Amino acid sequence: MSETLSSQVSSLSEASTLELAQALVERLSIGDRDWHRLKSNRKARAIEQSAVALVYLLKENPEEALPRLQQAVGWLDRSISAPPCPSHGDRH
Repeated sequence: MSETLSSQVSSLSEASTLELAQALVERLSIGDRDWHRLKSNRKARAIEQSAVALVYLLKENPEEALPRLQQAVGWLDRSISAPPCPSHGDRH
């Protein structure tokens, strides 16, 4: 294993489960720059909501996790659609 990869694996193994989950949320969150491109991407939206739910579960806050999990399911079963754009309120 290369020294860089070994260092990365060591850093990951030292991180708490919550820290790893929070890093995953940061990686998977749809930012302003990608909002228009991904706002209707069902897989991306379900992954984003599932990751946030995981953080709430790890913080022992299931009442906050549940609506996120329900949203993830809604994206997957097509029972919900993209909300209006947060910056100007329309669906461009």
